[in-house]
Amino acid sequence: MKLFLAQINNIVGDIDGNLKRAIDMLDQAEELNSDLVVFSELFLSGYPPEDLVLKKSFVEECRNALDKLINYSKIKKLGLIIGLPIYEKNNLFNAAAIVDKGKLIGFSKKVNLPNYSVFDEKRVFKKNDIPKVFEFRGIKLGVPICEDIWQDNVCLELKNKGCELIISPNGSPFDKYKINQRKTIIEDRVSEIGLPFAYINQVGGQDELVFDGSSLIMNGDKEIIYEAPPWQENTAVIEFNEKEKKFNNLSFDEFKFSDLENIYMATVIGLRDYVGKNNFPGVILGLSGGIDSAFCAAVAVDALGKDKVEAYMLPSPYTSENSTIDAKDCANRLEINLETISINDTFLSLEESLKDSFKGLPKDITEENMQSRIRGTILMAISNKKGKMLITTGNKSEVSVGYSTLYGDMNGGFNPIKDIYKTELYALANWRNSNLPSNILLDKKDVIPSSVISKEPTAELRDNQKDSDSLPPYDELDQILEGLVEYELSTSELEKKGYSREKIKKVENLLYVSEYKRRQSAPGVKISLRNFGRDRRYPITNKFRDKIE
Repeated sequence: MKLFLAQINNIVGDIDGNLKRAIDMLDQAEELNSDLVVFSELFLSGYPPEDLVLKKSFVEECRNALDKLINYSKIKKLGLIIGLPIYEKNNLFNAAAIVDKGKLIGFSKKVNLPNYSVFDEKRVFKKNDIPKVFEFRGIKLGVPICEDIWQDNVCLELKNKGCELIISPNGSPFDKYKINQRKTIIEDRVSEIGLPFAYINQVGGQDELVFDGSSLIMNGDKEIIYEAPPWQENTAVIEFNEKEKKFNNLSFDEFKFSDLENIYMATVIGLRDYVGKNNFPGVILGLSGGIDSAFCAAVAVDALGKDKVEAYMLPSPYTSENSTIDAKDCANRLEINLETISINDTFLSLEESLKDSFKGLPKDITEENMQSRIRGTILMAISNKKGKMLITTGNKSEVSVGYSTLYGDMNGGFNPIKDIYKTELYALANWRNSNLPSNILLDKKDVIPSSVISKEPTAELRDNQKDSDSLPPYDELDQILEGLVEYELSTSELEKKGYSREKIKKVENLLYVSEYKRRQSAPGVKISLRNFGRDRRYPITNKFRDKIE
């Protein structure tokens, strides 16, 4: 039996488009004399569909699309396994249809519904109680869906029911630990059941989630027969030997991606698909001469191409000459247009308009925020006029402690670095300067000036301002934040790690009081164990603070 793996970038809610992609895959599979075409989890609806599945007409349209595929499979004399939401006895299931030559063999319904991290499937789906084995052309198949393989119960039960081959459709999103973790999970299941295992995952961005693909085939002895390249669509035909109950060996190119390359590609694919799937003609961003905006500009050009990226330098009275030089250098390296629009006159005019209201009051952070909000207004006006999406460029360190201006530099539709700490950003910038990732649109290195990477971070909203005036050094700040955000460590536990009580309490307080800003921030690609959003749900009104004993 020839298995055709379809690692495809589908779109949530685009049932007709996903159906067309499925038909295209069946056509390709027929040309390659395949027998069974395998798609990812909830392929017809797109994953995750969230509350779309609560709309009955949406679920019905998915079923209509399946019926068309069933009829097409008869014409093509093919089998397929494809995911979709289904209703059975007024219950909604996350399911995969098993089809052969115009006949619906049955539905595999998901048993283990994830309800942690970014997942809340129990909110909309009902769990299946008993996994089934399906016979396909004389082979007994088990079709566990995603979370079903992250626990041992489903695969063990399928083995006990006589299953000979596991085929698992998945919608498994990326984080910086997930690719290795996923492979370990598959090895664990194969060790327990001793059966050949086909793992198919989707690829592409969906709002804050990005899927790396990384589909693979493993025999019952844990030998990897095939591994699909991450971060791109891929199809492959793998032959299953029915007599020996294993996959035949297949030569394939091994893709060894470093952790930094995977993170970089997650930002590229996340931005590319957010822009493309939402039909934006391109993006704009403010280019300040600092590392955050320079890195985001590089990601944007790599993702979309230089013709779809516009940059704007918006100098104020506090902008240094070096920042202007660095912004121009960065734009030249990226081969994008940089337009300079001074905010000096606007800032002075606004100060003049407010002089009576501010009479007798000293200058403070208000004047700093005014500059940021003027920039935000100008950039949003350009975005509005041209229909292009504004990228916002605050890193996770800044987002965590609220080192940003609401309705100012936080303006924008998407933030590629929202889940990347400042120290990680430096490492990524250096990596990109030395490497050419696959599947990018700018074929050159050294895209970020070294002076941008080496300079001391500053918002340049007042004379001689530095980030370190307001925050601990980023190498310390990021470690404290990682403990508080990713691992929910107490302040006492952090103090035992060697950080000063004063710094810990300051960072903790900034983290909590900035929740109202994060609730109003643009979405951004999930990279870490816990991003700000569905991963971490803290109240805005919150008086709790850890006590250090």
